[in-house]
This record gives sequence, C-alpha cells and structure tokens, in this order.
Amino acid sequence: MGNGDVTLSEFARRVPVPPARPFLDTFRANLKETFFPDDPLRQFRDQTVPRKFMLGLKYFLPIFDWAPTYSVSLFKSDLIAGITIASLAIPQGISYAKLANLPPVLGLYSSFVPPLVYAMMGSSRDLAVGTVAVASLLISSMLGKEISPVQDPALYLHVAFTATFFAGLFQASLGLLRLGFIVDFLSHATIVGFMGGAATVVCLQQLKGMLGLQHFTTATDLVSVLQSVFSQVHQWRWESAVLGCCFLFFLLVTRFFSKRRPKFFWVSAAAPLTSVILGSLLVYLTHAENHGVQVIGHLKKGLNPPSATSLTFMPPYIMVALKTGIITGIIALAEGIAVGRSFAMFKNYHIDGNKEMIAFGTMNMVGSLTSCYLTTGPFSRSAVNYNAGCKTAMSNVIMSVAVMITLLFLTPLFHYTPLVVLSSIIISAMLGLIDYESAIHLWHVDKVDFCVCVGAYLGVVFGSVEIGLVIAVSISVMRVLLFVARPRTTVLGSIPNSMAYRRVDQYPAAQSVPGVLILGIDAPIYFANASYLRERISRWIDEETERTNGETSLQYLILDLGAVGSIDTSGIGMLEEVKKIVDRSGIKLVLANPGSEVMKKLDSSKVLEAIGHEWIFLTVADAVASCDFMLHTCKSNGASCENVV
Repeated sequence: MGNGDVTLSEFARRVPVPPARPFLDTFRANLKETFFPDDPLRQFRDQTVPRKFMLGLKYFLPIFDWAPTYSVSLFKSDLIAGITIASLAIPQGISYAKLANLPPVLGLYSSFVPPLVYAMMGSSRDLAVGTVAVASLLISSMLGKEISPVQDPALYLHVAFTATFFAGLFQASLGLLRLGFIVDFLSHATIVGFMGGAATVVCLQQLKGMLGLQHFTTATDLVSVLQSVFSQVHQWRWESAVLGCCFLFFLLVTRFFSKRRPKFFWVSAAAPLTSVILGSLLVYLTHAENHGVQVIGHLKKGLNPPSATSLTFMPPYIMVALKTGIITGIIALAEGIAVGRSFAMFKNYHIDGNKEMIAFGTMNMVGSLTSCYLTTGPFSRSAVNYNAGCKTAMSNVIMSVAVMITLLFLTPLFHYTPLVVLSSIIISAMLGLIDYESAIHLWHVDKVDFCVCVGAYLGVVFGSVEIGLVIAVSISVMRVLLFVARPRTTVLGSIPNSMAYRRVDQYPAAQSVPGVLILGIDAPIYFANASYLRERISRWIDEETERTNGETSLQYLILDLGAVGSIDTSGIGMLEEVKKIVDRSGIKLVLANPGSEVMKKLDSSKVLEAIGHEWIFLTVADAVASCDFMLHTCKSNGASCENVV
C-alpha cells in the first residue's frame, strides 16, 4: 500500500455476490412464488398413494374433511342456522330474481342446487350461498341492453343461463390456474364505492314497485330513473306506496332492533318472510290486486328443470353472455371471498382463496345447467348464518332442503305476494350496503382511496354499473402504476445515540452527515421508473449542494437499496449513468444493503466493478462510518481520497 493510501477494511462488512443459479431453477422458483405462495403440494410429500388420494379428495371436496367427525350437537346448531337463513333466502331469492328481470321461481332454484355444491366444495363454515342484488342488477342492465326481457323472455333467460355458465367457468379457471390475485385489483375502496353505488341504483329501481308503475326505464343511472318516475306522476298508486312504506318501516325497525340486541338476530332474519306472509294475506283478504297492487302471480311448482340445452353459444349473443359472465363473476368472487375471509377471521380459521374460486365456479356452472343464475356468498345472509350459530357448511344443506320443500309444496302460497313487499325487502337489504362509515374512514386515512371510492360510486350512480366499475379499477390500476413509475426517494439522517438512519422529513431529530448525502429508494428499479430516479437523484444532489452553500462540499452519495427487491437492465443502466454524473462532480457513489438479485445483476453487468466492491456496504451505518473516516483522514493527512484500497 503506497504512501497516502487509506484502508477501509475495518469498516467493510462485505456484501457477498450470491452464487449463480441455473436460469431454469430461478424461473421455477419465481413461478412457484407467484402462483403457489401457499405451497399446496407440501401436504402430499412423503405420503403413501392411498393417503395422497385421500388428501387430494379432501383438498377439492372439504366435506370429506369435516363430515367424518360430524356430531349431533353440531347438527343441532346447523339445523337452527339453516332454517333461519332459509326464512331469509326464500323472499330474497324471489326479490332478486325479479330485480334481474328473470322469473321469480329462479330465485328459489338458485337457493337449492348451488348451496349443495358449495357445501361439498367450499372451505368456509359460515358462508350462506344464494343470489345477490348487485349481480342481479348487473345481469339486468347488461343483458337488457341487448335483449328485451319483455319482448323475448325465452332468449333473455337462455342468455342469462349462458352468462352464469361463463361466470362459473371464469371463476373456476382463476382458481385452477392460481390467478386469484387478479381479484385483488378490486381494492377495498373500490368495493365500498361500487357496492354503495349499486345499492343506490337498486333502491332507485325499486321505485317502480313502490309506486305501482307499469312501465319503467331500463337505464340504471340516476337521471334516467328520476325522469322515468316523475314523468309518470299521474300513474302513481297510493295503495302501493302506503303498503310499501309500511313494510319498509317494519323491516328497518326489526333490523335496528337486532343490531341493538344481537341475541335477537332472528327477528330481522325472519322479518322478510313475515312481510311476505302478511302482505300475501292482506292482498288475499282485501282483493288489493284489483285496486292497483301488483302481485307475483303463478309460481311453477317442482324442482329445478335441466337447462343444459338452453345455453346459447351462437353469435351475436355469446359475446354479451361472455362479457356479462366475466364482470359478474369477478364481482361475485370479490364479495364472496371477502365475506368468507371476514367470518373466518372472527372464528380463527383459514380459507383458501383459490379453493373458494373453484367452489364458486363449480356451483355456478352446475347451477347454469339446472335453471339457476349467478350465486355467491352474500354478506347479509352469511351474517345471519354466523349469528345463528352455524358450525359447518351443513347449514347450506339444510337451507337447500327447506327451499326444496317450498318448491315441491308451497309455491302456490306466493301467488298473492305483492311486488311492493319484494321492493321493500330489496331496499331494506340495500341500505345496509351503503357503507358511509367506511367512506368517512377512507377520507381520514387515505385521500386517494377516498377518491377511488367516490369515483366508483358516482360512476355507477350517474353512468352505469359497468362505467362505475371501469372508473374504479382504472383509478386503482393508475395508482399502482404511479407507485411503480414514481417511487419515493427520501433523504436519510442519523438518529442521535443510535446506529439507525431514518427519513429527515419524518424524524426531526435526524441529523444529516456533513459531506455525505444519504438517499433511500423505496421500490424496485424498473424501466418504468429508471429515468425518473436518475433525474430525481440528480436533483437531490443539486439541492444538497445549494443547501450547504459551499460550507462543506458534497463528497459522497450513499444509496440505500434495502427496499430495492429487484432491478432490470434499465435500472442497471440508470446506476451506470448516476455513477458517471457523480464522477463528473467529484462525488463518490456508495451503495448500502443491496439485495441478492441486485448484487448478481450488478456483478454480471460489470457495474459492481465500476463502482468498486469496497464501496458496497452491508448497512447505511457502515457506509457512513467509512465515508466519515475517509473525510477526516483525508482532511488531517492531506491524502487524496481517490486512493482507497
């Protein structure tokens, strides 16, 4: 070592370059981490063939996991829960089928077959399967634009079955291909805004039934609905309005009472069926159907007829069925999985999102072949199931049996059920989906998420359900892209009496190191953000030079790469350019805490050699100590800081 040379060995806890791995091994590991983060095959290792078969059977049919240990005490709990949710499912099923412009009996069909399939394949103990208002509204609005349910009801019904089949196929494919992360693009803020907007639109649509109107707009936006309502003032039926308001008041009061006293949950659960019974009796005794009160009319008796031959795969209707199926399938998945995970968290058990997708997809495909339309796990019904004390998915089987009995023997009793009661049931259920408390919480916590929520809500209310969904997803995706393209870079400072270095804008006590600029990069470095990072780092250097105003010249630039999990060739090129920029300014580039992938690519691209391996440090503290040592040594000895070993 020549005279004037300075060693950094006492500070340098070296960052090793990981050994090279074959490309196929790396690709396989990344593929596994992307699609199999839960490693579902680990349970099959070191098992005999019969044991592997049973584990596989339990994986795809969880009923074989809990059925062998099922007991009478569990059945008693599930029996109560099943009967309770059946009392809610029957009136809701009829109501939501009317909302979708489908025959009311389809709501009962859809509460019979799909729950049986889910009981065998679903992993949630608390999810109660059935039709939902938002999916029903989507089917009505999207199919109604292409096919009139009044002029061509048979074709409309067939395309609805086909859309349900495509929804199930899409859901099952996501689960089998381990692509469930796609649903994660529907953020919490998106769902809150979309559900609130859809609930508002559904409530507005019920003004037709509440006011006894014969003709109504097929559009779902606020302006069209209000225009349709107020252009027919002379056709409003006061009998329907009074009856509807009375039943709506009854439903809201029972729900409020059950919320205040949770042990009386059954009061609000039984209220819809009670309303149907009371409304039917009232119409029957007073002959209100002759005075402007519309009734359901004849409901076909019997179990689900097969509908496999009704599926329509011919143009031009296959495209509208495919589009409707994919959109409704995503919404149904998002709602069902979110509800299932919520109740699983309450009871401290785990549900597999990909298995749930397979279960939802299978039950909708089977449902489309048995005269059912789209089903999922609605929150209201699942909450009643949870509060009723369900223990397993057997509660869905009991609900199906109750619906089966209704289909076989009790459908004539619904002949006199007034449509206004169904509208009241729907409005009561939808008011619970307008989650203004979550919107307020979003405003206080994250203004951008609040904008996503409001964008989804306004898009649905003033545009259409599809427009609201597109707006919400677009804003969410744009936000993700913005995070990638404009990653945060921050100046770090030393926390007194510690080895920690933190953001100076967050920690007032953090102190800058004279002659050293420490920058933290909080994201992977890709082609999308490489140019921005180069320009931002250059600006940080200029700002630091101006701030010091010649008091202490900037000698070292330390980049903390601890949050940089990966880097591509554009990122490597960016670091090369930064190296040239700082070299021209007489500043030394120092890297701290680079990850294994970053080190491998720096080494293979020769950038590591250009920077100098001795200027790569394990921690920011090591890097600062080395730079500080060099500054003091060079100043005291007059040595050139270029001669470093």
